[in-house]
Amino acid sequence: MSDEKFAPKAQRPVVYGGEFGKLSTANEEVLEENTGVDTLPVADVISQANSTDQATSNAFAEATNQTSDASDNAPSVFLPVHSTSETQVTPVMPVTAEVTTGKPKRKRRRPGWFALIVAVVVASLLGASLGMYAVQLRYQGARPVAIPVAAKRVEPVVTSQGETPDWQAVAETVGGSVVAIRSSNGETGGSGSGVIIDEAGHILTNEHVISNAEEITVTLADGRLYHADIVGFDAATDLAVISLRNAPDNLSVAALGNSDELQVGQAVTAIGNPLGLSHTMTTGIISALNRPVQTVNAQSSTGEAATVLTNAVQIDAAVNPGNSGGPVFDAQGRVIAIASSIASTSTLNGSGAGNIGIGFGIPINLAKNIANQLIENGVAKHAYLGVRIKDGIAQYGNEARLGALVESVEEGTPAAKGNIQSGDVIVGIDGHAVVSAASLTGYVRQYSAGDMVTLRIARNGELQEIDVTLAVRAD
Repeated sequence: MSDEKFAPKAQRPVVYGGEFGKLSTANEEVLEENTGVDTLPVADVISQANSTDQATSNAFAEATNQTSDASDNAPSVFLPVHSTSETQVTPVMPVTAEVTTGKPKRKRRRPGWFALIVAVVVASLLGASLGMYAVQLRYQGARPVAIPVAAKRVEPVVTSQGETPDWQAVAETVGGSVVAIRSSNGETGGSGSGVIIDEAGHILTNEHVISNAEEITVTLADGRLYHADIVGFDAATDLAVISLRNAPDNLSVAALGNSDELQVGQAVTAIGNPLGLSHTMTTGIISALNRPVQTVNAQSSTGEAATVLTNAVQIDAAVNPGNSGGPVFDAQGRVIAIASSIASTSTLNGSGAGNIGIGFGIPINLAKNIANQLIENGVAKHAYLGVRIKDGIAQYGNEARLGALVESVEEGTPAAKGNIQSGDVIVGIDGHAVVSAASLTGYVRQYSAGDMVTLRIARNGELQEIDVTLAVRAD
């Protein structure tokens, strides 16, 4: 499947007491006489301090070069390293002595608070600039990520009670937007469901419901029959759009919701044509979100078997053969998914056992994206990352978690441009957890070309985030 050494802090400015760089010979002699210690002219002190500054700067430059070289040849370390000590230059304060010269003693001026504050601010800005440069050089455009720590909870999670959904009102309001579909290619036929998505008569359904069809008949909720034509299909997502011929002007059109706002435990209902029983309504809840589901349509409209991989909405409302392509509504009557597949056990004769409370739907946001492309262009284009991946385990700090292991990166792809590397384990995308290769593929398919996503990866035992702009595969 394709689809973060610190820069040493800037040295504090050396502040010299008295008039800068001036000490009289008389003062020097008094110092030697009173203290018994040889004094050093301030000018020489300044010279030594400057030499020390220069040596420190040279050492810093050498260390920076070594760091740069090491970052190209050694494994990257992404957690920021903070220095626990710093080189300090002790201010040189000349000792003063009273000398009787017959002149009034002039009070020496010391640097004021304003000068000190300015010096500290300049030093801080310089240190921050150097630090940021070193971080950018080290992480090559990526960002270090701290290992997340789960917050402890002791209070009850559920603190409020919701009202029971009025399913009767939902059925009366949106039932008219659900249709039964019958397709035939002259030799074989099949049936499924669909939902009217606009007044022009466009109907959203599954690709496997109308694959290879030569004739399509649609039955509305009130029993009216219409022929329909294929507008476009997308085998990769198992979605298709058909259009009624001579569509009436009094169609019931469904309202489409937002699958990004769904929550586990939310009440839902599926309406469709299971086993040929038109407009059957079942209710339940959302059992899981972003469930990676892979199916194979052996008789795809493309002429070859098509593998469909979706991060599905899992529901426990009864879904059976014939529900395919039908809508899943929330308690407000908005379409939040398109029913597409079920999980079932096998009976003794090898046939499916039907509904066991595990049904899957294509998130409506993905369905809307594909449907809009099919209506406008007849085909749908998919964003891609450009990596070969497999299931993997990421290890960082004292933790381990599931993810998608990058086996290889294709040249010139979004992944290559984003500095994704072989051996990285992708564990998140835009805040969503990636738990497998299929999970990552399912998420990427929900995006459009040109979208920027933030990937969270584990590399060399550390977490890192990288922004990648997705593109359309050339083929």
